Amino acid sequence: MNRLLLTVLILVLSGFICTVSKGAELPAHDGSFSISTQEWPFQPGPRSVKVYIYYPGKALNNVNAETGLMLNLHNWGGTNTTGAGNPAVLTKELNVIAISVDYVQSGSWKNQSGAPYDFGYLQAIDALRALSYVFQALNKQKIPFNSRRIYSTGGSGGGNVTLMCNKFAPHTFTCVVDICGMPRLSDDIAFNLPGGSSLNARYSQDKSAPNYLSPGAQELRFIGNPDHLKAMKAMGHAGKIVIIHGAGDTTCPYEDARQMFQNMQAAELDVEAKFVTEADLDGVIFKSTGHSLGDRTKMIVKYGGPFIIPGKEKFRLRQSPTDFELQQDVVYPTSDGRYVISYTNGIPAVRFEAK
Repeated sequence: MNRLLLTVLILVLSGFICTVSKGAELPAHDGSFSISTQEWPFQPGPRSVKVYIYYPGKALNNVNAETGLMLNLHNWGGTNTTGAGNPAVLTKELNVIAISVDYVQSGSWKNQSGAPYDFGYLQAIDALRALSYVFQALNKQKIPFNSRRIYSTGGSGGGNVTLMCNKFAPHTFTCVVDICGMPRLSDDIAFNLPGGSSLNARYSQDKSAPNYLSPGAQELRFIGNPDHLKAMKAMGHAGKIVIIHGAGDTTCPYEDARQMFQNMQAAELDVEAKFVTEADLDGVIFKSTGHSLGDRTKMIVKYGGPFIIPGKEKFRLRQSPTDFELQQDVVYPTSDGRYVISYTNGIPAVRFEAK
Protein backbone atom coordinates (compact mmCIF):
# COMPACT_ATOMS: atom_id res chain seq x y z
CA MET A 1 0.00 0.00 0.00
CA ASN A 2 1.54 3.32 -1.02
CA ARG A 3 1.93 6.20 1.43
CA LEU A 4 -0.84 8.39 -0.09
CA LEU A 5 -3.40 5.57 0.02
CA LEU A 6 -2.43 4.72 3.60
CA THR A 7 -2.83 8.36 4.66
CA VAL A 8 -6.27 8.61 3.09
CA LEU A 9 -7.34 5.35 4.73
CA ILE A 10 -6.22 6.56 8.16
CA LEU A 11 -8.12 9.82 7.74
CA VAL A 12 -11.27 8.06 6.63
CA LEU A 13 -11.15 5.66 9.56
CA SER A 14 -10.69 8.54 11.99
CA GLY A 15 -13.75 10.28 10.57
CA PHE A 16 -11.94 13.46 9.61
CA ILE A 17 -12.13 13.46 5.83
CA CYS A 18 -14.86 14.40 3.40
CA THR A 19 -14.82 13.35 -0.24
CA VAL A 20 -14.21 16.93 -1.38
CA SER A 21 -10.90 16.85 -3.19
CA LYS A 22 -9.01 19.08 -5.56
CA GLY A 23 -10.80 17.47 -8.47
CA ALA A 24 -14.25 17.30 -6.87
CA GLU A 25 -17.10 18.49 -9.04
CA LEU A 26 -20.78 18.95 -8.36
CA PRO A 27 -23.39 17.28 -10.60
CA ALA A 28 -24.32 19.45 -13.58
CA HIS A 29 -28.01 18.90 -12.90
CA ASP A 30 -30.21 17.97 -9.94
CA GLY A 31 -28.85 14.71 -8.62
CA SER A 32 -27.19 12.93 -5.74
CA PHE A 33 -23.77 11.81 -4.57
CA SER A 34 -22.13 10.33 -1.49
CA ILE A 35 -19.65 11.84 0.94
CA SER A 36 -17.54 10.29 3.66
CA THR A 37 -18.41 11.34 7.17
CA GLN A 38 -17.58 10.75 10.81
CA GLU A 39 -17.58 7.24 12.22
CA TRP A 40 -20.69 6.09 14.08
CA PRO A 41 -19.79 4.14 17.23
CA PHE A 42 -22.72 1.74 16.79
CA GLN A 43 -21.32 0.65 13.40
CA PRO A 44 -17.53 1.15 13.58
CA GLY A 45 -15.62 1.74 10.40
CA PRO A 46 -15.81 4.05 7.38
CA ARG A 47 -19.21 5.61 6.80
CA SER A 48 -20.78 7.63 4.00
CA VAL A 49 -24.10 9.41 3.51
CA LYS A 50 -26.17 10.23 0.45
CA VAL A 51 -26.57 13.90 -0.46
CA TYR A 52 -29.27 15.25 -2.79
CA ILE A 53 -28.71 18.55 -4.56
CA TYR A 54 -31.27 20.77 -6.27
CA TYR A 55 -30.41 23.87 -8.32
CA PRO A 56 -32.45 26.82 -9.50
CA GLY A 57 -33.88 25.65 -12.81
CA LYS A 58 -32.46 22.18 -12.06
CA ALA A 59 -29.03 23.04 -13.47
CA LEU A 60 -25.72 24.12 -11.97
CA ASN A 61 -25.23 26.70 -14.72
CA ASN A 62 -28.22 28.63 -13.32
CA VAL A 63 -26.33 29.37 -10.11
CA ASN A 64 -25.31 33.02 -9.96
CA ALA A 65 -23.50 35.43 -7.67
CA GLU A 66 -26.66 35.94 -5.56
CA THR A 67 -27.55 32.24 -5.16
CA GLY A 68 -27.38 30.99 -1.58
CA LEU A 69 -27.18 27.53 0.01
CA MET A 70 -29.94 25.88 2.03
CA LEU A 71 -30.00 22.61 3.95
CA ASN A 72 -33.49 21.12 3.55
CA LEU A 73 -33.69 18.28 6.08
CA HIS A 74 -36.11 15.37 6.32
CA ASN A 75 -38.06 14.16 9.34
CA TRP A 76 -37.40 11.31 11.78
CA GLY A 77 -37.87 8.13 9.76
CA GLY A 78 -37.68 9.86 6.38
CA THR A 79 -35.16 10.24 3.57
CA ASN A 80 -34.28 13.01 1.11
CA THR A 81 -37.01 15.68 1.47
CA THR A 82 -39.67 13.74 3.40
CA GLY A 83 -41.44 16.17 5.73
CA ALA A 84 -39.25 19.03 4.49
CA GLY A 85 -39.75 21.76 1.89
CA ASN A 86 -40.37 21.18 -1.81
CA PRO A 87 -36.95 21.86 -3.39
CA ALA A 88 -38.47 22.97 -6.70
CA VAL A 89 -40.22 25.80 -4.86
CA LEU A 90 -37.35 26.68 -2.53
CA THR A 91 -34.78 26.92 -5.33
CA LYS A 92 -37.07 29.15 -7.39
CA GLU A 93 -38.60 31.38 -4.72
CA LEU A 94 -35.48 31.80 -2.57
CA ASN A 95 -32.71 31.49 -5.22
CA VAL A 96 -30.82 28.81 -3.33
CA ILE A 97 -29.15 25.50 -3.96
CA ALA A 98 -31.21 23.13 -1.80
CA ILE A 99 -29.26 20.32 -0.14
CA SER A 100 -30.92 17.30 1.47
CA VAL A 101 -29.05 14.59 3.37
CA ASP A 102 -29.73 10.99 4.31
CA TYR A 103 -27.97 11.47 7.63
CA VAL A 104 -27.34 8.64 10.09
CA GLN A 105 -30.49 6.59 10.82
CA SER A 106 -32.42 7.93 7.84
CA GLY A 107 -35.23 5.64 6.76
CA SER A 108 -37.99 3.85 8.63
CA TRP A 109 -37.33 3.89 12.38
CA LYS A 110 -39.50 0.79 12.79
CA ASN A 111 -37.01 -1.19 10.71
CA GLN A 112 -34.03 -0.15 12.84
CA SER A 113 -32.89 -1.80 16.05
CA GLY A 114 -29.96 -1.72 18.42
CA ALA A 115 -28.82 1.88 18.48
CA PRO A 116 -30.82 4.65 20.16
CA TYR A 117 -31.96 7.59 18.05
CA ASP A 118 -29.07 9.96 17.41
CA PHE A 119 -31.24 13.05 18.01
CA GLY A 120 -29.23 15.60 16.07
CA TYR A 121 -25.67 14.72 17.14
CA LEU A 122 -23.94 12.97 14.22
CA GLN A 123 -26.99 13.86 12.13
CA ALA A 124 -25.94 17.52 12.35
CA ILE A 125 -22.36 16.60 11.48
CA ASP A 126 -23.59 14.70 8.40
CA ALA A 127 -25.67 17.68 7.29
CA LEU A 128 -22.85 20.16 7.95
CA ARG A 129 -20.40 17.99 6.02
CA ALA A 130 -22.77 17.99 3.07
CA LEU A 131 -23.00 21.79 3.29
CA SER A 132 -19.20 22.03 3.58
CA TYR A 133 -18.83 19.78 0.53
CA VAL A 134 -21.02 22.02 -1.63
CA PHE A 135 -19.46 25.20 -0.22
CA GLN A 136 -15.91 24.01 -0.96
CA ALA A 137 -16.76 22.46 -4.33
CA LEU A 138 -18.32 25.71 -5.59
CA ASN A 139 -15.23 27.61 -4.53
CA LYS A 140 -12.87 25.07 -6.10
CA GLN A 141 -14.84 25.13 -9.34
CA LYS A 142 -14.81 28.95 -9.18
CA ILE A 143 -18.58 29.11 -9.48
CA PRO A 144 -19.86 32.42 -8.06
CA PHE A 145 -22.46 32.13 -5.27
CA ASN A 146 -23.39 34.26 -2.28
CA SER A 147 -21.61 32.69 0.71
CA ARG A 148 -23.33 35.21 3.00
CA ARG A 149 -26.68 33.58 2.22
CA ILE A 150 -26.57 30.20 4.00
CA TYR A 151 -29.72 28.69 5.50
CA SER A 152 -31.20 25.54 6.97
CA THR A 153 -34.74 24.32 7.38
CA GLY A 154 -36.55 21.11 8.20
CA GLY A 155 -39.67 19.66 9.73
CA SER A 156 -39.97 17.55 12.88
CA GLY A 157 -36.68 15.58 13.09
CA GLY A 158 -35.35 17.83 10.33
CA GLY A 159 -36.23 20.85 12.46
CA ASN A 160 -34.24 19.32 15.30
CA VAL A 161 -31.23 18.70 13.06
CA THR A 162 -31.53 22.26 11.69
CA LEU A 163 -31.37 23.65 15.23
CA MET A 164 -28.41 21.40 16.07
CA CYS A 165 -26.60 22.51 12.89
CA ASN A 166 -27.15 26.10 13.98
CA LYS A 167 -25.71 25.22 17.39
CA PHE A 168 -22.70 23.32 16.03
CA ALA A 169 -21.93 26.02 13.43
CA PRO A 170 -22.83 29.30 15.18
CA HIS A 171 -21.10 31.52 12.60
CA THR A 172 -22.44 29.87 9.43
CA PHE A 173 -26.19 30.39 9.04
CA THR A 174 -27.85 33.62 8.01
CA CYS A 175 -31.28 32.26 8.92
CA VAL A 176 -32.70 28.91 10.05
CA VAL A 177 -36.36 27.88 9.98
CA ASP A 178 -37.42 25.17 12.41
CA ILE A 179 -40.85 23.67 11.74
CA CYS A 180 -42.23 21.64 14.66
CA GLY A 181 -38.79 20.25 15.49
CA MET A 182 -37.82 18.47 18.71
CA PRO A 183 -36.51 21.14 21.10
CA ARG A 184 -34.93 18.71 23.55
CA LEU A 185 -34.26 15.09 24.34
CA SER A 186 -36.52 14.93 27.38
CA ASP A 187 -36.58 12.00 29.82
CA ASP A 188 -39.97 11.16 28.38
CA ILE A 189 -38.65 10.79 24.81
CA ALA A 190 -35.28 9.34 25.81
CA PHE A 191 -36.62 6.58 28.06
CA ASN A 192 -40.14 6.10 26.65
CA LEU A 193 -41.85 7.20 29.84
CA PRO A 194 -45.66 7.09 29.90
CA GLY A 195 -47.96 10.07 29.61
CA GLY A 196 -45.97 12.27 27.25
CA SER A 197 -44.72 12.25 23.66
CA SER A 198 -45.24 9.16 21.52
CA LEU A 199 -41.58 9.37 20.44
CA ASN A 200 -39.23 6.71 21.75
CA ALA A 201 -35.51 7.33 21.27
CA ARG A 202 -34.64 4.01 23.02
CA TYR A 203 -32.01 5.24 25.48
CA SER A 204 -31.19 3.57 28.79
CA GLN A 205 -30.50 4.92 32.27
CA ASP A 206 -28.25 1.94 32.95
CA LYS A 207 -24.64 3.16 32.92
CA SER A 208 -23.41 -0.24 31.76
CA ALA A 209 -25.74 -0.37 28.75
CA PRO A 210 -24.41 0.51 25.27
CA ASN A 211 -27.38 2.85 24.77
CA TYR A 212 -26.81 4.69 28.07
CA LEU A 213 -27.64 8.40 27.88
CA SER A 214 -25.03 10.37 29.82
CA PRO A 215 -25.92 13.69 31.46
CA GLY A 216 -23.72 15.65 29.07
CA ALA A 217 -25.15 13.97 25.98
CA GLN A 218 -28.64 14.94 27.13
CA GLU A 219 -27.54 18.50 27.98
CA LEU A 220 -26.00 18.94 24.51
CA ARG A 221 -29.24 17.84 22.85
CA PHE A 222 -31.25 20.43 24.79
CA ILE A 223 -31.52 23.20 22.18
CA GLY A 224 -32.83 25.61 24.81
CA ASN A 225 -29.96 24.91 27.23
CA PRO A 226 -29.44 28.37 28.81
CA ASP A 227 -25.68 27.90 29.28
CA HIS A 228 -25.19 26.80 25.68
CA LEU A 229 -27.35 29.62 24.33
CA LYS A 230 -25.21 32.10 26.28
CA ALA A 231 -22.12 30.44 24.78
CA MET A 232 -23.57 30.85 21.29
CA LYS A 233 -24.18 34.53 21.94
CA ALA A 234 -20.64 34.95 23.32
CA MET A 235 -19.22 33.28 20.20
CA GLY A 236 -20.96 35.92 18.09
CA HIS A 237 -24.02 34.06 16.83
CA ALA A 238 -26.01 36.61 14.84
CA GLY A 239 -28.21 34.49 12.57
CA LYS A 240 -31.99 34.75 12.51
CA ILE A 241 -33.85 31.84 14.14
CA VAL A 242 -37.46 31.29 13.07
CA ILE A 243 -39.54 28.79 15.05
CA ILE A 244 -42.89 27.54 13.70
CA HIS A 245 -44.74 25.22 16.08
CA GLY A 246 -48.29 24.11 16.68
CA ALA A 247 -49.83 24.96 20.04
CA GLY A 248 -51.50 21.55 19.96
CA ASP A 249 -48.36 19.54 19.16
CA THR A 250 -47.91 16.64 21.58
CA THR A 251 -45.39 14.68 19.47
CA CYS A 252 -42.73 17.40 19.74
CA PRO A 253 -44.36 19.07 22.74
CA TYR A 254 -45.44 22.68 22.36
CA GLU A 255 -44.37 23.45 25.93
CA ASP A 256 -40.77 22.46 25.05
CA ALA A 257 -40.82 24.74 22.00
CA ARG A 258 -42.10 27.68 24.03
CA GLN A 259 -39.42 27.11 26.68
CA MET A 260 -36.74 26.99 23.96
CA PHE A 261 -38.02 30.24 22.47
CA GLN A 262 -38.08 31.99 25.84
CA ASN A 263 -34.58 30.79 26.68
CA MET A 264 -33.30 32.04 23.31
CA GLN A 265 -34.87 35.41 24.00
CA ALA A 266 -33.26 35.52 27.44
CA ALA A 267 -29.87 34.82 25.83
CA GLU A 268 -30.53 37.73 23.43
CA LEU A 269 -30.39 35.59 20.31
CA ASP A 270 -32.25 36.93 17.27
CA VAL A 271 -35.31 34.68 17.38
CA GLU A 272 -38.99 34.91 16.57
CA ALA A 273 -41.75 32.35 16.78
CA LYS A 274 -45.02 31.60 15.10
CA PHE A 275 -47.03 29.46 17.50
CA VAL A 276 -49.99 28.19 15.52
CA THR A 277 -53.41 28.34 17.19
CA GLU A 278 -56.92 27.57 15.99
CA ALA A 279 -57.26 31.16 14.83
CA ASP A 280 -54.43 30.63 12.32
CA LEU A 281 -56.01 27.68 10.51
CA ASP A 282 -56.66 28.75 6.94
CA GLY A 283 -56.75 25.39 5.18
CA VAL A 284 -53.86 26.49 2.95
CA ILE A 285 -50.73 27.06 5.03
CA PHE A 286 -51.98 25.83 8.40
CA LYS A 287 -54.39 22.92 8.53
CA SER A 288 -54.00 21.87 12.16
CA THR A 289 -52.34 23.00 15.38
CA GLY A 290 -50.86 19.53 15.80
CA HIS A 291 -47.56 18.10 14.66
CA SER A 292 -48.31 17.96 10.92
CA LEU A 293 -49.34 21.66 10.83
CA GLY A 294 -49.90 21.99 7.08
CA ASP A 295 -47.90 23.02 4.02
CA ARG A 296 -44.33 23.26 5.26
CA THR A 297 -43.03 24.66 1.98
CA LYS A 298 -45.41 27.61 2.19
CA MET A 299 -44.39 28.12 5.83
CA ILE A 300 -40.72 28.39 4.88
CA VAL A 301 -41.43 30.97 2.17
CA LYS A 302 -43.90 33.00 4.24
CA TYR A 303 -42.06 33.11 7.56
CA GLY A 304 -38.45 32.59 6.47
CA GLY A 305 -38.74 34.40 3.15
CA PRO A 306 -38.67 37.96 4.56
CA PHE A 307 -35.14 37.30 5.86
CA ILE A 308 -33.99 35.14 2.95
CA ILE A 309 -35.35 36.71 -0.26
CA PRO A 310 -33.24 39.58 -1.67
CA GLY A 311 -35.18 42.82 -1.88
CA LYS A 312 -37.47 42.07 1.04
CA GLU A 313 -37.57 44.72 3.76
CA LYS A 314 -36.10 42.39 6.40
CA PHE A 315 -33.59 40.70 4.06
CA ARG A 316 -30.22 40.18 5.65
CA LEU A 317 -26.73 39.01 4.80
CA ARG A 318 -24.46 37.26 7.28
CA GLN A 319 -21.45 39.38 8.19
CA SER A 320 -19.04 36.81 9.67
CA PRO A 321 -17.00 34.18 7.85
CA THR A 322 -18.47 30.68 8.07
CA ASP A 323 -17.19 28.09 10.52
CA PHE A 324 -15.76 26.29 7.48
CA GLU A 325 -13.57 29.33 6.88
CA LEU A 326 -12.80 30.21 10.50
CA GLN A 327 -11.68 26.63 11.24
CA GLN A 328 -11.99 27.25 14.99
CA ASP A 329 -13.25 24.87 17.65
CA VAL A 330 -16.81 25.36 18.88
CA VAL A 331 -17.04 24.23 22.51
CA TYR A 332 -20.01 23.43 24.77
CA PRO A 333 -19.23 22.55 28.42
CA THR A 334 -21.44 20.01 30.17
CA SER A 335 -21.69 18.71 33.72
CA ASP A 336 -19.44 15.76 32.87
CA GLY A 337 -17.01 17.30 30.38
CA ARG A 338 -17.27 19.23 27.15
CA TYR A 339 -18.24 18.71 23.53
CA VAL A 340 -15.90 20.07 20.87
CA ILE A 341 -16.91 20.63 17.25
CA SER A 342 -13.70 21.02 15.26
CA TYR A 343 -13.36 22.40 11.75
CA THR A 344 -9.98 21.09 10.65
CA ASN A 345 -9.58 21.99 6.97
CA GLY A 346 -13.16 23.29 7.09
CA ILE A 347 -14.62 19.83 7.72
CA PRO A 348 -16.71 19.47 10.90
CA ALA A 349 -16.26 16.65 13.42
CA VAL A 350 -17.54 16.34 16.98
CA ARG A 351 -15.96 14.73 20.02
CA PHE A 352 -16.59 14.48 23.77
CA GLU A 353 -13.84 15.25 26.27
CA ALA A 354 -14.62 13.92 29.75
CA LYS A 355 -13.66 15.78 32.90
